[in-house]
Amino acid sequence: MTQISEIFGSMVFGDAAMREKLPKDIYKALKKTIRNGKTLDPEIAGAVANAMKSWAIEKGATHFTHWFQPMTGITAEKHDSFISPTSDGGIILEFSGKELIKGEPDASSFPNGGLRATFEARGYTAWDPTSYAFIKDGVLCIPTAFCSYNGQALDKKTPLLRSMEAINKQALRILRLFGNREATNVISNVGPEQEYFLIDTELFNQRKDLFFTGRTLFGAKPPKGQELSDHYFGSIKTRVAEFMEDLDIELWKIGILAKTEHNEVAPSQHELAPIYTTTNIATDHNQLTMEIMKKVAKRHGLTCLLHEKPFAGLNGSGKHNNWSLSTDKGENLLEPGSSPEENAQFLLFLCAVIKAVDEHQDLLRISVASAGNDHRLGGHEAPPAIMSMFLGDELTAILDSIMQGVPYDKNDAGEIEVGVHVLPKFPRDNTDRNRTSPFAFTGNKFEFRMLGSSDSIACANYIINTIVSDVLMEFADQLESAQDFNKELQKLIKNTLNAHKRIIFNGNGYTEEWAQEAERRGLLNLKTTVDALPYYIKSENIALFERHGIFTEPEMHSRYEILMENYCKVLNIEGLTMLDMVRKDIFPAVSAYCGDLSSNALAKKELCESISCESEIALLEKLSKLSACLMKSADELENALMGVAECDDIKARAEYYRDQVLPKMQELRAVGDQIEVNLGQDYLPYPTYGQLLFSVC
Repeated sequence: MTQISEIFGSMVFGDAAMREKLPKDIYKALKKTIRNGKTLDPEIAGAVANAMKSWAIEKGATHFTHWFQPMTGITAEKHDSFISPTSDGGIILEFSGKELIKGEPDASSFPNGGLRATFEARGYTAWDPTSYAFIKDGVLCIPTAFCSYNGQALDKKTPLLRSMEAINKQALRILRLFGNREATNVISNVGPEQEYFLIDTELFNQRKDLFFTGRTLFGAKPPKGQELSDHYFGSIKTRVAEFMEDLDIELWKIGILAKTEHNEVAPSQHELAPIYTTTNIATDHNQLTMEIMKKVAKRHGLTCLLHEKPFAGLNGSGKHNNWSLSTDKGENLLEPGSSPEENAQFLLFLCAVIKAVDEHQDLLRISVASAGNDHRLGGHEAPPAIMSMFLGDELTAILDSIMQGVPYDKNDAGEIEVGVHVLPKFPRDNTDRNRTSPFAFTGNKFEFRMLGSSDSIACANYIINTIVSDVLMEFADQLESAQDFNKELQKLIKNTLNAHKRIIFNGNGYTEEWAQEAERRGLLNLKTTVDALPYYIKSENIALFERHGIFTEPEMHSRYEILMENYCKVLNIEGLTMLDMVRKDIFPAVSAYCGDLSSNALAKKELCESISCESEIALLEKLSKLSACLMKSADELENALMGVAECDDIKARAEYYRDQVLPKMQELRAVGDQIEVNLGQDYLPYPTYGQLLFSVC
């Protein structure tokens, strides 16, 4: 039996390994650097590098890499061995403090959104000591930030670290106003729930669409899907259970707190949830989790699909981002309290989040925008594209009483005056969760449910951190200058709730009635990525990120360009893949079937004139018409793809893909799926949905 306590963190140069390998004074200096977020002293770095190398070699590592997260959405690494030559022709194993702190990978081919010219190859990686080094596949991986020669962020970790500093600074100002002098840091914490599909690799390899795009571009609905809900939380099949057991061990080795695993709604769909940790580490861990899922799946003859919508007509996969704030003393700032002071502090942080979500609906929508996620947002499986917040009936009623300045009627509670009279003890988990809400309060945290399964959680969290930081800064400015703190606090909370109550919605977000109500409230409904992304470079949003040192204006524009370009590239690849499948797989298959049907009909007539061939003729006529429609639709899609060249800029190209290319893809799929339904089993050019979804589960 695997001893979890022995394997957990065994491949992490964490606190226990540092205590063991580092001299006491070096260990203390490193911990102070990590705690205070300062630059590591070069002398200390040398000692740390030597200890890290010795530890890694003992664990079987032969190489090291600066592991970073460029704007591709996945991770990147360049491996260097520890060996260095000696004068006598031998080698020694070296790893310097300089190599630990800073690296220089070629940066020219990573997405940069115009921040650098193609011929400017230099980029730098810098060690993030707040995220422990680990060993993966025999390589010492050092988590790093990635920037250009001129210091501009080219990755997703850098803005996340900046946002964590921003929220720490502003939240501490608020805590000081409430008399908290003990806390020295406020940390944003995250627990991302990861959904995914597992399908048989042999079948995966027979599907060009899955291979090239991660989702099925053709595929008729199987006789059975998810209607019976018999897969959800059902008994985990042996093959999947073996994968999950193997996955847990690999994750535990590198210190990832994998906790919960179960079957999801769609057949062959599953979920993994970790225990909370700091946002930076949680982001690193989620990137690793997605990577390791794919590797472990291969060992079991499986392929892990992380696309947001791999199968039409079935639930897609999302990622629930559970976000909270806590102090270094362990106090959860979103935990409702029972004393007036605790209640008032909780209310102020709650109001900050409410105001931030209402004022920055656009940025939150942008943080989850992608071509893949557009397929699921707004479907009856994921939150709608309209941003709203769920607080639960009782908490909403308490807030209503504050807004109206009237007594809260439960248990004969008196009029609520924050920080003056005793508030009712705030309920925790007193109401059901709302699965249709994009941003739901769940007792002591917020669950942001709009993320796609393949998303890096960095984007969502640096945006949440930034927008909440901005509101906390505004609150602190107002309260620090108040003559009467309690009176000003009461006024601030009441005014904030009244100004931003439109964002609170506890009902069914799937209904058309809500869409109409949201429009009346003035809430945004950014249905597609192309609708959302232009808001990224609004002057107000640029000013927001600049104000907190998260991005410069050029960095904002670069991300806008990268996201728009990625949207266009994804649809272009999907369109080309569809054309390839139609011309090389589907059309030849239907032609072969029609040929055999014709031969059979002729053979029947030759044998006996009275034998009926009506069925063959009817099916031939149907397939012939569908075949002609198929090729006509394929030609139209090809022409649409060629028309992209006439678009002048990236926004025009993205709009063209959305308005011209995507509809042609949908039309072509409809014909292809009709053909699939009418083909004989032996003529099907690729595995069907039924085979893909039920061969594993």
